[in-house]
Amino acid sequence: MVRMSAEERRESVIRAAMSEFSRGGYYGTSTEAIAKRVGVSQPYLFRLFPGKKAIFLAASQRCLQETRQVFVEASEGLHGEEALHAMADAYTRLIAEQPEKLQMQLQTYVAVSAAEVAGDHEFGEMVRKGWMEIFDAVHVPLGGDVNETTTFMAYGMLVNALSGMGFPPEHRVWEGFYLSARAKPGQGDEV
Repeated sequence: MVRMSAEERRESVIRAAMSEFSRGGYYGTSTEAIAKRVGVSQPYLFRLFPGKKAIFLAASQRCLQETRQVFVEASEGLHGEEALHAMADAYTRLIAEQPEKLQMQLQTYVAVSAAEVAGDHEFGEMVRKGWMEIFDAVHVPLGGDVNETTTFMAYGMLVNALSGMGFPPEHRVWEGFYLSARAKPGQGDEV
């Protein structure tokens, strides 16, 4: 049996945490469930991360980074409307094929709101930074037009909300979206 390095274990914890937190959120997920999914003890988990909040932060940050990467790869070499449709299509495919990514995003936004109300601004700062990195990643391919970028991001958040509520691809609510931004088969099935 091959032993994992601490960095490989840490990576396993982040993946497991994304899966667990995507379903249960910050407050509804135990570190015990994450440790069990990875196959480690809770004490070992806390050698890798100082606490549950640090694990959630790492999972949220990873989710935002991976979402940003989808936009970067989809728009590579494209500009304007071509980039817009490529990014929209790539994102809707991502959340159809990996619904945990959407669920983790939604859990992240809820956790930021709860943390801010409780006076904890560190988490919100990290998430806002990650979200702005996504904004900037789509801004350049869309010609640096702030209105286009804002519209794209607004539609994306609407896609998140509609998908999160489980509207199937054939529902009339999607009719106002351009084809590349409409829900894909599989979206809404897992939510």
